[in-house]
Amino acid sequence: MDRQISHIWIMRALYLFLAVLIMFLHLLPLDTQPDRWPFPDFLIAMTFVWVLRQPDYVPILLVAAVMLMADLLLQRPPGLLAALVVLGTGYLRSAAPGMRDAGFVAEWTSAAVVITGVFLLNRVILAILSVQQAALGPVVVQVVLTIAVYPLFVLLSQNVFGVRRVSVSDSVTGGARA
Repeated sequence: MDRQISHIWIMRALYLFLAVLIMFLHLLPLDTQPDRWPFPDFLIAMTFVWVLRQPDYVPILLVAAVMLMADLLLQRPPGLLAALVVLGTGYLRSAAPGMRDAGFVAEWTSAAVVITGVFLLNRVILAILSVQQAALGPVVVQVVLTIAVYPLFVLLSQNVFGVRRVSVSDSVTGGARA
């Protein structure tokens, strides 16, 4: 039991490390030219993969802290995208047990719907509050690219970090909650 709990905490620390690494790489001035294509939101894709595959590894408070830190570092309106991602992870967390028997396409579709909803709600709320925002075209491209990199994060998380779907036997034993 202690071994299982320590493994969960190690994986939470790994998630935090990977999130900080993604933000660090995003902030690096690698090119002085403006980007032609917006980058996909790797942080959201990774978070949704981990929530759907191993919800115990990414508790809501950790997601909230990571996304709020990303909002502050990436100079986005503080808390808005963080709150939307927390809502999205809450929905995916509740939907994850029902997707155990569903295939990858169902998982990817659910993640795509939530990613689209997060970006759409973010844009609508910013428009209601009259906050200046990027043109619609690059945002749509970013949503499509974020959805497109989701399978890559599934492969990376599963094969490199061992973040696999919760099996039925794990759910029967109850798993460890920390």
